[in-house]
Amino acid sequence: MCTMIAHQVKIEGRGKSGPDWIEVREAYVSYDHPYDLPLEHALNIDFVNEAVGPNARVAVELSVDAARQLVKTIQAVLAQADERGVLEDRPLAAVSASCPGPVVTA
Repeated sequence: MCTMIAHQVKIEGRGKSGPDWIEVREAYVSYDHPYDLPLEHALNIDFVNEAVGPNARVAVELSVDAARQLVKTIQAVLAQADERGVLEDRPLAAVSASCPGPVVTA
């Protein structure tokens, strides 16, 4: 059965689609039948830029468990950045050579 659960949110970001990066302005989040993931239902996220057309799209289909783990991980990363006082949205300045890159933790 189709759930018809869907939400749209305006966002600011970029996504990789094929060999190119694209600007994404909207995200459509639904819990319904996935296109490719072999599950009856999944959390589906489409990052899009409607102004460019249907090719400006990055799609993700996640199992319920994977979606919940992703939400927890995003919250943990943002909390850690906030604790360090580096959580901000500002234009890119010169990248510091002292920044070693991300530290991945499990």
